[in-house]
Amino acid sequence: MQKKIITGKNAAATDLPYSPAVVCGSLVFVSGQVPLDPQTGAIIPGNFEKQAEQVFQNLKLVLEESGASLEKVIKTTAFLTSMDDFGKLNEVYKRHFPKDRPARSCVAVSGLPIGAKVEIEAIAVI
Repeated sequence: MQKKIITGKNAAATDLPYSPAVVCGSLVFVSGQVPLDPQTGAIIPGNFEKQAEQVFQNLKLVLEESGASLEKVIKTTAFLTSMDDFGKLNEVYKRHFPKDRPARSCVAVSGLPIGAKVEIEAIAVI
């Protein structure tokens, strides 16, 4: 099986040593997305909900470039800097996955890049 590297050309640019997504067969593996503004490359200021909404916008951009969409996501992993935000994540998550929700893991971590409060990675079907 060949793999195809997705550049994330519409997402926030990064020069870190990883690909925004990789397509292999009929699956796309999206690297963890943090709340970066695609226009400025800076983290979105504000509360957890604003950051989580930006993470979903970034996921959408990378998924669309891959030929997938949020509706085709089958698994996510969410990383939170505080489990106090778990309920808030669930509210944002329900808005973006109103039905047929993907499998999900959610873990608390001691920190995330650039001071983000949330990061989400995804696996989707193309």
